Amino acid sequence: MILSLFDQFMSPTYLGIPLIFLALTLPWVLFPTPTARWINSRLLTLQGWSLNRFTHQLLLPVSPGGHKWAILFAALMVYLITLNTFGLAPYTFTPTTQLSLNLGLAFPLWLATVIIGMRDKPTHALGHLLPEGTPTLLIPVLIVIETISLIIRPLALGVRLTANLTAGHLLIQLIASAAFTLITIYPTVTLIVSALLFLLTILEVAVALIQAYVFVLLLSLYLQENV
Repeated sequence: MILSLFDQFMSPTYLGIPLIFLALTLPWVLFPTPTARWINSRLLTLQGWSLNRFTHQLLLPVSPGGHKWAILFAALMVYLITLNTFGLAPYTFTPTTQLSLNLGLAFPLWLATVIIGMRDKPTHALGHLLPEGTPTLLIPVLIVIETISLIIRPLALGVRLTANLTAGHLLIQLIASAAFTLITIYPTVTLIVSALLFLLTILEVAVALIQAYVFVLLLSLYLQENV
């Protein structure tokens, strides 16, 4: 029995074991494994074509030095899409509604881009903290502001993904509860609410796909600044 709207975002447990670990490992089992054959099945061909197109589009603005991240970005994109969309199914749990998980994904990758920039191009990386032509009196203020904006990036990544998915799930639950309540009182209104719920579900699927893409896209832009 759900006592609060936010109880649906709590990690479920079974015999004291958090099932979030199962939810995090399940996506890797659901995709077909590429084979060594010259001709693959239609599903494998579609999967390979989609990954190639996504990787090409994502790394288009990135300099060749950042292309070595292609496999990581493609895997992260597929992983996030799977977690986001499967969480919309009934009686499932969406791990990406947990801020701790999203920060755990965002912070190490953001930190890696910063370390790469400080190692390979320290002058260029530090130059982002102070725009060219800044008046002398504004230099300390701008350095503090740019440093804060740099540090807050992983937090923004995690909060954006968490907030968008959480808001969509809450809206779906609220509208579904209203439909169940009105079904015996106002059948006509229930049909309208059900149609709205269907449209909202389609929108939430689109949000799940877009937010996964935005998460990886912003990481690629952070990488571009440091390579």
